[in-house]
Amino acid sequence: MSLAAVRIHDLVRLARGRGASDLHLGTGEHPALRVDGRLLLLDGPTIDRDGIDGFLRGALAAPQLTRLETRGSADGAAATDSDGGPYRVHVYRHAGGLRVAVRLLATSVPSLEQLGLPPVVATLAHRHAGLVVFSGPTGSGKTTALAALVDRINRTSQRNVITIEDPVEYVHRPIRSLLTHCEIGRDASDYAEALCAALRADPDVILVGELREPATMEAALAAAETGHLVLTTLHTADAAQSVERIADAFPAGAHAYVRTQLASVLLAVVALRLIVGRGGGRRAAAEVLIGTDAVRALIREGKTHQLRNAIVTGRAAGMQTLEMHLAELVVRGEVELADAQAAALRPAEVRGAERAAS
Repeated sequence: MSLAAVRIHDLVRLARGRGASDLHLGTGEHPALRVDGRLLLLDGPTIDRDGIDGFLRGALAAPQLTRLETRGSADGAAATDSDGGPYRVHVYRHAGGLRVAVRLLATSVPSLEQLGLPPVVATLAHRHAGLVVFSGPTGSGKTTALAALVDRINRTSQRNVITIEDPVEYVHRPIRSLLTHCEIGRDASDYAEALCAALRADPDVILVGELREPATMEAALAAAETGHLVLTTLHTADAAQSVERIADAFPAGAHAYVRTQLASVLLAVVALRLIVGRGGGRRAAAEVLIGTDAVRALIREGKTHQLRNAIVTGRAAGMQTLEMHLAELVVRGEVELADAQAAALRPAEVRGAERAAS
């Protein structure tokens, strides 16, 4: 390993020591850290191409290096630095050079309580069939929330759990359940193929890293419909958009059928945001939609614009809007009002709810 590559490993350790979530590297550029959601450029020498190449040879497998060469980008499975901390690598071409995003992962799977997720999320670990969706933008904590829910299942029940991810980030050790990790590109060519194969392995729980295309969505809905608990993610802003994204992914003629199918299996949508906590660190805020009879009826009828009203009036079932949760965090003194409003889709509602609760 070159001295430059060793220096990048030093940067990974530095990033972990400073509580960063990500390390960004670019050919001929100064490295940068993302700490509490904010980007921080580091002083010191720039990163050269030899250093990045050497680092990537240790972090990526041969097929991933080939993909980078032929397609211009690649993702690396969770590696481990010399201090024992796991990280994930994404590399892509930029202006004739390379840029690398290193996502630092937790050394252990956090609990649902440590993440600060609403108590109703923990009850989903005891469900035996249906669909649970974690949504939110990139970096909102969806993968970590999925891992925490799988960990709760692993600790509290005896079930066969199969995870399908691209790449695998959290490796679960069997406690009470049987755990199998399938990685796209290593163990299967795509999500849809892996999901269909998983259904032949007598699973109880299937984690699908992301619903990317109709084939995967169709397989996930079918798995949930046939008595499996399916956990997955979507890159959508809120619960209503998650429902719309699944239905709209299919041809117009299939929308009614997909809505009926989704209504029959949906257990919950948890839409996440990460917000800077008062005094540092980041705190999760969540919108929660629960698949009650009223919610299922709205989905079947295509009235997704009314789902938010169902959330507002569904507190008894554990539902809450993102703004409700953000206002609670402000009232409890865990986050600043300005930060909560910046994370909200409807900032005025955070202010109004915070005043009403004060």
